[in-house]
Amino acid sequence: MTNLRVRRAGLSDAGTVTGLVAALLSELSAGQSDTPRAVMLAVAESLLSGEASHTVFLAEDPAGRPLGVATLSEGACISALGRFGTIRELYVTPESRSAGVGRALIRAVLDHGRRHGWTRVEVGAPSAGEWPDSLRFYKREGFTEIGPRLKFRLG
Repeated sequence: MTNLRVRRAGLSDAGTVTGLVAALLSELSAGQSDTPRAVMLAVAESLLSGEASHTVFLAEDPAGRPLGVATLSEGACISALGRFGTIRELYVTPESRSAGVGRALIRAVLDHGRRHGWTRVEVGAPSAGEWPDSLRFYKREGFTEIGPRLKFRLG
């Protein structure tokens, strides 16, 4: 896509970021996402208001219309040999897929990580059985599989 712009999102972008992440969750859960939009918006506002370990990138067309989003957080551990990034959400609107938007977002994330001295960037891809295109995309961008991720809900 020509004239694609990727920029770091700010607090004023919380509504846009929330809408894109809500679309991602809806797509992943076949429309069964149960998180209220107002709760998501409050979290987005909190994270975008200065949380140093959390960064969001927005991809936009020349008119400023949102095409995609990438959210990432910074972590650290001994096995990663220091600080590293984790892509928490990456979403490209359906009509913008296969137009280089995802690649542009990944490039922004990797550049950010390099500037901050990260040793690597990780991402939890959705199930390869249900979302094979997502796994192929990340592999095409140079990511390698390191195993499944698990979660335990605390609240």
